[in-house]
Amino acid sequence: MTKSALCIAILVLVIISAAGCKKNTGINKIESSSYNSTASRKMSGACQNCHISGGSGPGWWNAAGTVYKSDSTGIFANATILFYDSVYGKGNLVAKLEGDQYGNFYTSNTIKIIGKYPEVASAADTQYMLQPVTSGNCNACHGVSTAPMWVR
Repeated sequence: MTKSALCIAILVLVIISAAGCKKNTGINKIESSSYNSTASRKMSGACQNCHISGGSGPGWWNAAGTVYKSDSTGIFANATILFYDSVYGKGNLVAKLEGDQYGNFYTSNTIKIIGKYPEVASAADTQYMLQPVTSGNCNACHGVSTAPMWVR
């Protein structure tokens, strides 16, 4: 390979890399996950590491995470995530999110879930979080310092 061809190849790689690291800026588009959707891509990881203002992921999520099967063999598609005023689904329902085909749920809508109690539900099962939410970045704890969210 000639020196000029090598320089061109390096320049192309730099341009491609820069395009892949583009930061999102401007106005946040309002969107949420929905049943059977395949719009999300990556499972696990702290969603708001990228999905924040100035982050590399599209959308700035106010709440996001991934739901897994109870035997940890993979993701659980189309779960329902509910946030209540009290533990065990008691009190007022504050917010409802639909999981997608990849087990992910997310929303850029302004929802007030801090201090609320989530539950993850399927047609056959419901799992409750016994402590109130301290962050909408669910995978920052689940799968790291606590068990992943799961349902059967």
